[in-house]
Formats: sequence, C-alpha cells, structure tokens
Amino acid sequence: MKKIKKSNLSFKSLLAIAIGTTLTIGSISASAQDVNSRIIRFGYGLNQDSKQGRAVETFKEEVSRLSDGKFKVKGFANALLGNENQMQNALIGGAQEMMITATSSLIGIDKRFAIWDLPFMFDEASQADKVLDGKFGQGLLDGLEKHGVVGLVYWENGFRDLTNSKRPIKTMDDLDGVKLRVMQNPMYLELFNDMGANAIPMAFSELFTALETGAVDGQENPYSTIQSSKFYEVQKYLSQTHHVYSPWVMLISKPFWDKLSNDEKTIIKKAAITSRTSERKDSREQAEKSLAYLKTKMEVNSIAPEELEKMRASARTVINAQGKELGQDLLDEFLVAVDESKTK
Repeated sequence: MKKIKKSNLSFKSLLAIAIGTTLTIGSISASAQDVNSRIIRFGYGLNQDSKQGRAVETFKEEVSRLSDGKFKVKGFANALLGNENQMQNALIGGAQEMMITATSSLIGIDKRFAIWDLPFMFDEASQADKVLDGKFGQGLLDGLEKHGVVGLVYWENGFRDLTNSKRPIKTMDDLDGVKLRVMQNPMYLELFNDMGANAIPMAFSELFTALETGAVDGQENPYSTIQSSKFYEVQKYLSQTHHVYSPWVMLISKPFWDKLSNDEKTIIKKAAITSRTSERKDSREQAEKSLAYLKTKMEVNSIAPEELEKMRASARTVINAQGKELGQDLLDEFLVAVDESKTK
C-alpha cells in the first residue's frame, strides 16, 4: 500500500511540475512579445468631450491594456497640434505619430478619397460600414502608405443634412435661390448649384457669423455638428436629406509605423478596430440624441421618396463626372461595392 501511495505521490508531483512548467512557458511567451515603451501623440480637431475625444480615450485604454502599459497615448484635442493638413504633414515627416482626419483632407495627397464625397450613395450607415470595412475601403487605406501615412480604420462623422432660415426644403424646387454654405470642394459646389441653390464655399470657422448676418441662408452638416455649433440659434429649418455620408480616417505616421515590431503593429491594429466599433456606436447614439434635441429648437422635415429620387437624379451628373476626375475603374468599383452593400 505504501508503494502505491508513493507512486501516486510521484505521479501527482510530476503532473504539478508539468502544469507549472506549461504555465511558466505560457507567461514567458506572453511577456516576451517584442513590445517596447512608446509615446504616441494623437491629434484631433474636436474637443475632448466629443465622440472623437471619447474614441481616442477608448483607443488609449485598449493600447495600454494590450501592451501591458508600455504604449502611452497622449490625446491632443481642439487641433492643438495644428489643423488637419498641418498634422498630416507632421505625420509624413515623423514629427507626430497619429491623428484622425476627414477624408476631404486626404484628397491633397490621394485624390481617390474624394470618392467618399459622392452624394446619395447610402440609405443607412450599415451599408457604408460594409463598403468602408470591405475590400474597396481597405484598398484606399492601403494606397496611403506610399504617401507617408498608414490608414488604419474608418470612424464615422455621419450623414449630412440641410438647414436654412428661409423655408423647409421638401422638394428640390425649395432650394431655388437659397444661399447655401458648402465645403470648399468643387463637387459640392456643382451638386448644390445643379439642384438650384446658390452654393457658396466658405471655411467652417466663418459659418456661424455668416448665418447670423444673413450672408448665407443655410448650410449642411451632421446633426451632432448642427447641435454643438448651435446653428439652431440662427437657423429655423432642418431638412433630412442625408445627401452625403462622411467618414473619418485614423492615420499613423509611416516613419513611426516602420519602426514598430509585428507585435506592436498588431496591438495598434486591434486597438484601432476596438475604437472604430466604439466610435460608430457612440456616433449613432449621439445623432439620435442630437436630432431629438434639434426637434425642440427647429422645424424638422423628412423628404418624400419621390422627391429624394429627383435629387438623386440631379446628382448623377456630378457622380458620372467623377469617372474622368478619379478614374472610371475606381468609380465603377465603388458603385458595385455600394450596390452589393444594399443587397447582402
């Protein structure tokens, strides 16, 4: 009996040693990842208490968790590191590590990003997600590396809608003569001029005063921007045209990226995806809250399907013209991806 007990004891001891060794090897492998201490300066344009700020905080926490605290992200809100073009140049030169930017700011280095400004492409945000996160959207991100930045993921700015101080926009004819501020983008100018408005390009920083003084009658932006900018103080009507879906792009400096190990790149990519999921959820919840608030301050109207189709028909001239500007192959590939997003 004693021999049996001794044998059992030996077996248990060996088993314990084996398990302990396995656990030790496992923890050594986890701690032996090629991860160094890094400081990441992350610049963005909105304030810290915005969906951009909250998403940067999510990214910061996830990067810290995955790197066991070795990666430290420092967020710089309110364009403290410069405007989008200035930050973009800093990334290219390696003087700054990360930023979030509108796709329109990327057109200067890769004109293909103007494809996201095409009007009336998506009926709902989930369709945009499929195109942005799929082969087409990833292909555009991959093309940025040769320009000195690495595109990680797309965040959401949101659908753009019209506001003005003259009348509700229920039909395309209602746009006749409306002085409408648009982004300094030739596509937007042509789109709204074709629809009957008097489109006026203007910097966003000048917009509130222009609306207040009557220099322009209206503008177009997502609900959250309309609320945060207090345009409801100088605008009476909000018309739900949803004419353009606007994404943002998370960028990292290629000179910095090239210094990272594969393990470090994996950490950044995983944290970027987590931030994307969080930001989109936040954005859509915020849009609903902003719309509910704006309904207490403005007259809000939807657009009848037949009238929306007239607007879409008018926009086809602008859409087709981009075949020459951006390349017919790119336009065709994009339109196929959009169609597929609506059928799957």
